[in-house]
This record gives sequence, C-alpha cells and structure tokens, in this order.
Amino acid sequence: QVQVAESGGGLVQPGGSLRLSCAPSVIRFTLYNMAWYRQAPGKQRELVASITGSDSVNYADSVKGRFTISRDNAKKTMYLQMNSLKPEDTAVYYCYVNRPYESEYWGQGTQVTVSS
Repeated sequence: QVQVAESGGGLVQPGGSLRLSCAPSVIRFTLYNMAWYRQAPGKQRELVASITGSDSVNYADSVKGRFTISRDNAKKTMYLQMNSLKPEDTAVYYCYVNRPYESEYWGQGTQVTVSS
C-alpha cells in the first residue's frame, strides 16, 4: 500500500510564503510524474503545477511567477514553493503521483489559508 505523505500547509498572511512537501512511499521514484492540485470550497479541483520524472514542469496561469515545483530524487520528495500568496490561493492542496499506464495515488490533502 503506497502512502503519500504531505506536509507544510498552514495559515499565512497575504504576500507571505509556504513550502509544501510530498513524499510518496514508492520504490522507483524517478518513474513517477507528480503534481499539486488544489480545491477551494465550492469549486472543482484544479491543477496547480506538475513535474515529470525528467523535471519538465508546467504551471497554471494563476500561479506562474509565484510558485515553483521541484523534486529531490535522492530524498524521494516533491516540493511546492509558494511565494506572494494571495487570499485566492486558499484551498486544500493535494499531491498526485502517477506512473503512466500503471498506477496513481493521491495524498490526503493539506490546508493552505491566506488571510490577514
């Protein structure tokens, strides 16, 4: 049973920063593409950023220039550095782990609240 451990959420003021971490208990970490999704109350879950096993990245337009996704293959961990946070970034953030054509896993979600 693969576990997807997320951490780093919390309450931050507008303009502040947070870093989310995601560490899935998979064996061949580099074979997995990974992503962060978020879901705000009353809204659909949306893709925030993604990173492939070869470090190709993609961002939602709403976070470009503010968020940075990265991965440390030696630590089997993915990160989302979030800067210049806005109230509209408030949501539950979910880690998604995918090995193409084989398996996919979701984390339990971590709450990010941006408020003064």
